[in-house]
Amino acid sequence: MTNRTPHTGSYYAATRQDTNDRPILKESIEADVCIVGGGFTGMSSALHLAEAGFSVVVLEAARIGFGASGRNGGQLVNSYSRDIDTIEKNYGKDLGKTLGDMAFEGGNIIRERIKKYNINCDYKPGGIFAAFNKKQMHALTEQKALWERYGHTGLELLDKQAIAEQIQSDVYIGGMLDHTGGHIHPLNLLLGEAKAFESLGGVIYEDSKVVHVERSEKPVVKTEHGQVIANYVLMAGNAYMAGLIPELAAKSMPCGTQIVTTEVLDESLAKSLIPNQYCVEDCNYKLDYYRVTADNRLLYGGGVTYGGGDPASIQAFLRGRMEKTFPQLKGIKFDYAWGGDFLLTMSRLPQFGRLTPNIYYAQGYSGHGVTTTHLAGRLIAEAMKGHAERFDAFGQLKHFPFPGGRLFRVPYTAIGATYYGLRDKLGL
Repeated sequence: MTNRTPHTGSYYAATRQDTNDRPILKESIEADVCIVGGGFTGMSSALHLAEAGFSVVVLEAARIGFGASGRNGGQLVNSYSRDIDTIEKNYGKDLGKTLGDMAFEGGNIIRERIKKYNINCDYKPGGIFAAFNKKQMHALTEQKALWERYGHTGLELLDKQAIAEQIQSDVYIGGMLDHTGGHIHPLNLLLGEAKAFESLGGVIYEDSKVVHVERSEKPVVKTEHGQVIANYVLMAGNAYMAGLIPELAAKSMPCGTQIVTTEVLDESLAKSLIPNQYCVEDCNYKLDYYRVTADNRLLYGGGVTYGGGDPASIQAFLRGRMEKTFPQLKGIKFDYAWGGDFLLTMSRLPQFGRLTPNIYYAQGYSGHGVTTTHLAGRLIAEAMKGHAERFDAFGQLKHFPFPGGRLFRVPYTAIGATYYGLRDKLGL
C-alpha cells in the first residue's frame, strides 16, 4: 500500500468533513483540461469548467487543500493586495475600471457556491479593518470612497467607541466594517467544491506530483507514475509549484505566514472578544488577522517569513502579538499551531496569463487569495470557452523579477518589510 501524504497539523485539517483519499494517477489518460494544483485556483476553475461541460482532471502533488488554500486565515477580503487606485495610477483609468469592476466578484462567487452546493463551511458575514493610528484611519476613509466609487456599498467607518463595541481590545482607534466581507473554514469550503466538481464527473488525483509539462500543440502533463494528455492545461500550484515553470518562479516569491488556534473558550468569553462574530485584520504592513471559530476558539495569525517556511516556534512567535491584542487571554493554551506559504509578486498584483496558447497560469495573490482565486476560476473558464477579454485584462499588468535575483530577493524584500514595519510602529 502506498503511503499517503498527511495534511499539515492545522485546526482545519483536524476538523475537515471529508477525510477521503483520492486515487494516485498511475496510467495515461486524456481530458479536455488538466489542472495542476488542487487549491482554490485549481478547484474553482475545475468546477466552473465542469459546469460548462468540459472533461477536467485535477492533479494534486499532496492532498486537496495541502497548500495555502487549506491553511489560511479563512477571511473573505475584497479587492486585491494592491487596490484599484494603484492600478488606475500605473495603468490608466480604463484598465483600472475593468479590474475594479471585478474586484468584489470573488466573495460573491464563494457565497454562490456555498448556497448552490449546500457547502457547510461555517460562513459568517462581516469583516473589520482595524486602525492603530490616524494615518491608517485616513487610509480607510479613502478606501471606503474608492470602493463606493466602484459600487461596493455596505461599508461602515467605526470610531474609537464603535470599534471598542466590536472588538474587546483597546489597541485600536477606529476601523472600517465591510458587511460583505466574512470568514469561512477554508478547507471545508475547498473540499465542498471538490465534492461538487466530482458530482459533475470531474476527476481528482492526489499524491500525483507533476514532474514535467510538455509544451506541445496537445500538451502532456507527466506525473511520477502517469500522464494526462489535454487540450488545455492550467498551472495553479502557486507557492507549491517548486520551480516547475522557471519563468514564473523568477517573478514570484513564496512567503510564510503562521496561525495559532486556542483551546475551546468558554462561550461567554468567546462571544465577548468579537460580539458580532466578524473577522478582523489590522492595517499594518505586516498585519495580524483573527476571528472566533464555530466551536469558540480564537484563531490568530500574523507575520511574514520571506522565502517561506516557519520560525523556530510558531506559538512563541504569535503569543506576544495575540496577548497584546487580547490581554484577557494571557497564558491561554494553544491547541494548534501551523504555517503555510503564499505567493508574493513584486507588484502585489496577481499574475494571470498563458505560457503557450493552450497552457494557462494563475498565481501570485499576495495574501488576498481566498476571494481572488475564485474570480480566477471564473475568468479561466470564460477564456477556455472563447471569451477571454476579462482574463486578458489581467495580462496587461506588468510583472518583473525581484531585485537581486533568486539569491538576494529574500534579504532585499525583508529589508523593505522592516522599513515599513518601523513606519507602522511609529505611525508614519
